[in-house]
Amino acid sequence: MIVINLDVVMAQRKMASKDLAEGLGITQANLSILKNQKAKAIRLETLDSLCRILNCQPGDILEYREE
Repeated sequence: MIVINLDVVMAQRKMASKDLAEGLGITQANLSILKNQKAKAIRLETLDSLCRILNCQPGDILEYREE
């Protein structure tokens, strides 16, 4: 299973959901879907933007865990 550790990275960077959603150009509702493990997919463009805004690597956000 792929886990999205967006909350952890956001907390480390002291980034508010509102500011991140604005920077990504998505709604807070769509950001919430990512943060709450409800997303079925993530666009590479979105992942690229997340990494740029949060100054991190994809592996900081995405993690594989065996079920």
